[in-house]
Amino acid sequence: MTADRIDELRAEATAAAEAAPDTAALEELRVRYLGRKAELPNLLRGVAELPPEQRGVVGKAANQARQALEALIEHRAAQLAAGELDARLAGDRVDVTLPGAPPQPVGSLHLMTAVRREIEDVFCGLGFAVVEGPEVELVHYNFDALNHAPAHPARSRSDTFYVATAQRPADPGDQVVLRTHTSPMQIRSMEAQPPPIQLIVPGRVYRPDSDATHTPQFHQVEGLAVDEDITLADLKGTLLAFARAIFGDERDVRLRPHYFPFTEPSVEVDVSCFMCAGTGVLPRTGVRCNLCKGTGWLEILGSGMVDPNVLAGIEAHDYDPERWQGYAFGMGIERIAMLKHGVPDLRLFYDNDLRFLEQFG
Repeated sequence: MTADRIDELRAEATAAAEAAPDTAALEELRVRYLGRKAELPNLLRGVAELPPEQRGVVGKAANQARQALEALIEHRAAQLAAGELDARLAGDRVDVTLPGAPPQPVGSLHLMTAVRREIEDVFCGLGFAVVEGPEVELVHYNFDALNHAPAHPARSRSDTFYVATAQRPADPGDQVVLRTHTSPMQIRSMEAQPPPIQLIVPGRVYRPDSDATHTPQFHQVEGLAVDEDITLADLKGTLLAFARAIFGDERDVRLRPHYFPFTEPSVEVDVSCFMCAGTGVLPRTGVRCNLCKGTGWLEILGSGMVDPNVLAGIEAHDYDPERWQGYAFGMGIERIAMLKHGVPDLRLFYDNDLRFLEQFG
């Protein structure tokens, strides 16, 4: 009776395995006929309890049935798995020749680089050339030629990085500093070519400052235009075009009196706040604008008419201040980026935190 039951189980399991529609159903059959609690394994475990004359016959039949079923289920599982894979490939239309992992996205420009290029594009469209110069500069070009008085506070070692040299120069103008602005290239450019001239000078500059709005190294764009009959109105028109290109067509600018050693008259330039539209009050909420602090204006740069002393100091070409006039301006690229993109802390530009940088990619 036991051998007959083994044959029945083998036949029943074989028919069920061949009829299994998928791998999940086949796994259920394997557990039902070959699992720990299945009837066939239990018969094998009970062979020792049979009479001696039945043990050999029953044990052999049970082992053969188990091995045959295992081989059948393994073969049938391979068939079903291959068919299911073909069905998934046809349904999903996956290109199996693609890499297993998606490729890394192409990188993007750092926000500082992107804003610098945007500023350059604006001024190139206004007819300015883009020039660059040395970051390690002589005191003559950094201060003297730009009409800084010998006792000007900016010359102090608390405000400027001085570079040690093998020998102390006899002429103070030959001392070496890390440039505090890109304005030295205005002098170098005028020494290299006659008027008229129209250029901007972007680049890194250095000052011993470090807080939420200052870093020891930052970026500036200086501008210079020298020609006959240039006035403060030309400066305002240029900066108005710049402000509208960067901050929006509805922006306005205003000039406030100020002092810079190398311009006379000198003015600070403000742009109307783009968050509150220059009203000082946020729309709909009626609360004070936190960007412009309720003034309606944002300071963006310093500028003015080139001081005649600066023009008169250019010996290589005829920059006669009685004939030639010009204007100059300078802005921090970080400040423009902070205002335009709402960045609250200057140091975020240099922390290399991808969560911050990828917002602007």
